[in-house]
Amino acid sequence: MGDFMRILLAAALVCGFVTTAHAGMSVSVDWGPTKKCFDSKSPPMTLAGVPAGTVKLDIRMSDLDAPDFSHGGGKVAYSGASLPYGAFSYRGPCPPSPHTYLFTVKALDAAGKTIGTAKARKRFP
Repeated sequence: MGDFMRILLAAALVCGFVTTAHAGMSVSVDWGPTKKCFDSKSPPMTLAGVPAGTVKLDIRMSDLDAPDFSHGGGKVAYSGASLPYGAFSYRGPCPPSPHTYLFTVKALDAAGKTIGTAKARKRFP
């Protein structure tokens, strides 16, 4: 890995997020109105490059600092490039100190087959 890539990766981690994508799909997460502890409403998300034929999104959140804690996620009908605050219910973050969370979004076709995946990391608070 070249020095430029190392610097770019370090800058992304300092900013609190890293987005990866498969099949051209990407996601970004904004805590926005998320309440400090165990908000049951999902944070706002913006998607790009969602594959044609996507009918549902399967979204999961995991705590990279406490991997045994289940935050769950949900499935929502896909109707556009963004998901508003509260698009699905889950167990929101409430770490004793800042933690980093991984959001995994899978694009599902009408048969339930995964046709695209995107991931984003976001620190809270």
